[in-house]
Amino acid sequence: MPPASSPGSQVARFTTLDRAQRVRFRRAVALMVMTVLVPGSAQLVAGNRRVGRIAMRVWLGLIATGLLSVVISYFSHGFAFWAISNTWVLGLVRIVLMALAVGWALLFMDAWRLGQPLGLQRQHRLAVVGVNGVLCFSVVAALLFGAHMAGVQRNFMITMFGDGDVVGAHDGRFNVLLLGGDAGAGRWGLRPDSLTVASIDARTGKTVLVGLPRNMANFPFAEGSVMAEQFPKGFDCDDCYLNGVSTWAGDHTDLFKGSRTPGVDATVMAVEGITGLEINYWSMVNLAGFRSLVDAVGGVTLTVRDRIPVGLPSDDFYRFIEPGTRKLDGMDTLWFARARDGSDDYSRMARQKCVMNAMLQQISPQDALRNFSKIAAASSQMISTNVPKSEVDRFLDLAIKAKSQKIGTVSLVPPKVVTADPDIDVVHAMVADAIDRAEGETPTPATEDVAAAPAEGGAGTKAPAATPTATPPVTGGSLGSLKEGYAANQADDLGSVC
Repeated sequence: MPPASSPGSQVARFTTLDRAQRVRFRRAVALMVMTVLVPGSAQLVAGNRRVGRIAMRVWLGLIATGLLSVVISYFSHGFAFWAISNTWVLGLVRIVLMALAVGWALLFMDAWRLGQPLGLQRQHRLAVVGVNGVLCFSVVAALLFGAHMAGVQRNFMITMFGDGDVVGAHDGRFNVLLLGGDAGAGRWGLRPDSLTVASIDARTGKTVLVGLPRNMANFPFAEGSVMAEQFPKGFDCDDCYLNGVSTWAGDHTDLFKGSRTPGVDATVMAVEGITGLEINYWSMVNLAGFRSLVDAVGGVTLTVRDRIPVGLPSDDFYRFIEPGTRKLDGMDTLWFARARDGSDDYSRMARQKCVMNAMLQQISPQDALRNFSKIAAASSQMISTNVPKSEVDRFLDLAIKAKSQKIGTVSLVPPKVVTADPDIDVVHAMVADAIDRAEGETPTPATEDVAAAPAEGGAGTKAPAATPTATPPVTGGSLGSLKEGYAANQADDLGSVC
């Protein structure tokens, strides 16, 4: 009969077993943590070393690629903009992230196996399963979300932008026609509600907004264009206005063979004839979809100088935006830009420019990243454009440069321009002068007035003492009036008059 074990030896044996269990538990957890920090390291230590070496090389290669991309992007924003706008790169990133998610999940499963969970105590086994599940789910979910974002951006680029011809800058500037119109059954963009040319310096991003009134009449078309052949004396038919050019072209599509957008093409011909600028590209903005974009970025802060009606008196939601500096949501921002009740078209044009300035200045890269999915969805519904995908990185770079600069404006409206019968030579001079001032080639009118002041009293005459200026008038929510002109329609610094 074997001798009975002493109580002391049994306690020692249980203590040894418990210590071994704790060591195995810590080892199992350590293998999973190693998989999080350096994929493949667990296999290199306790499993298939070949698999571990491959995983670690892939991981180190991705880290090196990421760091190199960050460094290049820091010194060259153009590289970053190219990467997020190139559909081939985005597709590759999406596939790589999905493959990483699958591969990393397999490494977690193998690390769990290497930890020998079946040999652990029940509570330790449950803890290992829980830790493995949390770590695996967190890493894989992050990678799949990144793949989803890359796919969203890629689809956005494909849906939004085309594969048209790249058009070089004209006289060092890109001229982009921005058209705003209502969406509706059979009438998307047929009668643009607003027309603005953004003339952008191809090097500095310095921008001048040229506003064209929708009710302009008797204007010429670009020389040699289809519309110029149809209207050699200008658009002088009855009830023919600038915003009706697209409708006329839509009724005569046979003149625009091969064109998918005859209405826009005809409008471009009109804008080129009026302004003397060559248009590079155009963008059509659905004003109803604009509301969704503003909501996607969390609203826009605007200075409301007078009560602005939201809706029409017949609408059940009719109300007013009260004066003050306010952060407006999409609906209120849309009506701030569009309201005509108690106002006029030219005041509305001024308010629209203030909205453009606010959107450019206030939407930061952080806001864009945080609300990326919403912005992409809203933009896809809101904008139609012929800007090629290959040019998106260029315009993103110019937009960043424009944020730090003053935006100039010139609008072809009363009192300087008679919209019913405009003097095109005067119009061309106004546009050219505004661009020259933006480029610093001519003094601003204010500078000219100051320089000329002493001449009135002769040499050496002191300028009269400055007197307090009266509060500028506000009409229709915009600084100025129809008779005197609205400040936001004619300014070298749009931000200062909004």
